Amino acid sequence: MNKENKNYPNSRYAWYMVVMLTIAYILSFVDRYILGLLIEPIKADLGLTDTQIGLLLGFAFAIFYATMGLPLGYLADRKKRTWLVAAGIAVWSAATAASGLVKNFIQLFIARMTVGAGEATLSPCAMSMISDSFPPEKRGKPIAFYTAALSLGAGIASLISAGVINWAKSEPNLSFPLVGEVAPWQFTFLVVGLPGLLLAVLFLFMREPKRIGKNAADDESITFGETFVHVKKRWKIYGSFIAFVCLMIICAYSQGFYAPMFQRTWGWEAEKYAVWNAVVLLAVGPLTVNIAGWLSDKMYSEKNRKDAPLLIVIFGAFILVPTGIAAPLMPTAELAMAVIALNTFGIAATSATSVTALLNITPGVIRAQTVALYYMVISISGLLLGPFTVGWLSDNVFGNENLNYACAAVPLIYGILVLPLAKFAIRSYNQELSEIEQED
Repeated sequence: MNKENKNYPNSRYAWYMVVMLTIAYILSFVDRYILGLLIEPIKADLGLTDTQIGLLLGFAFAIFYATMGLPLGYLADRKKRTWLVAAGIAVWSAATAASGLVKNFIQLFIARMTVGAGEATLSPCAMSMISDSFPPEKRGKPIAFYTAALSLGAGIASLISAGVINWAKSEPNLSFPLVGEVAPWQFTFLVVGLPGLLLAVLFLFMREPKRIGKNAADDESITFGETFVHVKKRWKIYGSFIAFVCLMIICAYSQGFYAPMFQRTWGWEAEKYAVWNAVVLLAVGPLTVNIAGWLSDKMYSEKNRKDAPLLIVIFGAFILVPTGIAAPLMPTAELAMAVIALNTFGIAATSATSVTALLNITPGVIRAQTVALYYMVISISGLLLGPFTVGWLSDNVFGNENLNYACAAVPLIYGILVLPLAKFAIRSYNQELSEIEQED
């Protein structure tokens, strides 16, 4: 048993904290994901192109989500993390609700930027708090549980959207208190945004876990520069394994165009796609990430495979690329959904243990800053390259009516660049683990 176990909070409170952080992550993903399900009515009302939608799905959200993570990670290594999370939830929830009041592209762009700024607070704080609540050999399951919010959030967003759209069709006039009459897509933003303000209040009263790790008491002396130096010296290991996470996030965010793809290719209305997509996400995603977390801990403890988190990341990547290419090219929507289920398995497996792999080679005193840097890199990659590539290919190469070809091209293009790095990533990661053991 880890000699620092006595310094960790009791398991009941630690898991309570994980559950609360996971609820916040689910809510963040609902607010992030909801735009993709409302693309067609927003395009019609605001007169937008696929390229502009790609910018809203990616670039607008990424501007602050990626860049604010670094200063927020710096604060998370020093200040009260529960309060930072509370502030972030309040900001992104208010901005999501404000998205339902916009009148043009610029206003929606600003609202999406603000959502990204608020959500940037969560993961650096969450991963730092989880690391300080569980010893290394027991981190896999809580991190996987937290990561399951990716699938849960997307699934819940799909169900909410399907319900609201179906309900709106039976209501000729929709109105909201203090706002007045609104379109169904505007009503949806308001409904999913406002409840987050209540969750923000709860985080103000949560207890902060004690910081654990080498030099934790001296964390005021650790600067951004020192964090960058640590990562730069190990650029091969960090770069090679994070490339697989970037591949996953690029493919995942490119799927923001799947709702209009199903409508244009197979004639499914948005609400039908939303329900089917929710079933796939909720059935496959959470189960996969929790099994992956369990398997990572088991391989780490019983098989002495300390590279287990990385092996699972790479395994998932080799599943998500071919299925991501195949799904949009299926002859029917039903077959496409079946392949998407396999793709969801690959995405969930890669996302489940990627942060565990990162934390296991990162000193405790710079974990939040390193996690923030990690999220900055994968967010810039995924949010800028994923949706924009689809939108640009749709407008300029394949044509809007062939959106499925643009969606299939993304995993093909980026998979070719990343998958050949597998052996190098595993070798570099194990060399870093060996050096850490020698230092200890």
